[in-house]
Amino acid sequence: MRIPHLTGRSDPSRLSRRNSHKTQRLCLVGNGVGEDAGFTLLEILVVIAILGLLIGLVAPAALRQLGSARLSVARQSIERLSSVLDLYKLDVGSYPSTEQGLQALIAKPIESNLWNGPYLKGGQIPVDAWSHPYVYRNPSTRNGREYDLCSHGPPGQSGDSGQENLICNP
Repeated sequence: MRIPHLTGRSDPSRLSRRNSHKTQRLCLVGNGVGEDAGFTLLEILVVIAILGLLIGLVAPAALRQLGSARLSVARQSIERLSSVLDLYKLDVGSYPSTEQGLQALIAKPIESNLWNGPYLKGGQIPVDAWSHPYVYRNPSTRNGREYDLCSHGPPGQSGDSGQENLICNP
């Protein structure tokens, strides 16, 4: 027989009778001793519901930001490549032909004696923000431009012709 004042614990039969009328608690932290040692299932479900609502409201805004960031990166990359193409023209005297493409910025074209490259580091033709190759055309199909350097933009955005959704050099 245990003496309650020496062990610090109450008689288990008295403890169960004393707490039988109180709400059952789910103990997530601690050893379960005491009346407030944990959270009820209802409290946990409320927290999960609140987190779900917050994620549902914040996630679309974050994804929109990511999409606009990629568009910005694509435009900046096209401007940077346009500057590199201008350096190529200063050295060679003309922009690369459509057949030579952006490969002319990495490897010397056969018919070019004034090539002073490589103009791009890495030895690979650059790709846009969606990992697709750029579209390069010389002469340009747009009025007032010497060449076209374009990205098709996000996947699933281009139509049949793809011309209306291209992100091109200014």
